[in-house]
Amino acid sequence: MSSFLELLKTWGPLGALLIAFVDGIGLPNPGGPDYLVLFLAWTHPQSAWLSAALATAGALGGSLGLFWLARKGGEKYLEKKASGPRAMKFRGWFQRYGLVTVFIPALVPVIPLPMKVFVISAGALGVRPLTFLAVMAAGKIPRFLFFAWLGKSLGEHSAQWLKDHRWHFLLAALLLAAALFLLVRLSDRKKGTGTQFPFSAR
Repeated sequence: MSSFLELLKTWGPLGALLIAFVDGIGLPNPGGPDYLVLFLAWTHPQSAWLSAALATAGALGGSLGLFWLARKGGEKYLEKKASGPRAMKFRGWFQRYGLVTVFIPALVPVIPLPMKVFVISAGALGVRPLTFLAVMAAGKIPRFLFFAWLGKSLGEHSAQWLKDHRWHFLLAALLLAAALFLLVRLSDRKKGTGTQFPFSAR
């Protein structure tokens, strides 16, 4: 696996496209697209934004592929791929909070939420494809742009900067999650008036 990651590094932005697609479709990968975009941005700063753009395209393409597999397979596919006790808990979160559960792990890498379960739930339970893609893009675009900017700006010190600020990112992510979950609850109360939170599942 490590040799494969080294190969992807030599591919530059195309490596970011591939590893983000593999990650998005839910397959095991050697290092993750965040690390690769960060590394490419400090070693090849002239193509940092291209790496971020291709990583975004790969992530959206892979996630959409997994979404369509779940959509075609329906709830039988959901039962097959996400039926363990932990997966059932996260499926319950999706049914309660909708696409908030997709947006938060798409945007923030520090919260260890299983994106795969939420994507499968979105596809199997009938979320509109364009809505799903828009929510994914809203998370992935700023995420990869941030990693490209960080690598380009701080170079080899960017990994240490992330380590030093990991608790700040976690706190910000938790505050964002709390705010979005609160909006979902408020939206539930207003459904009778026709008002609906845009990240709702349907």
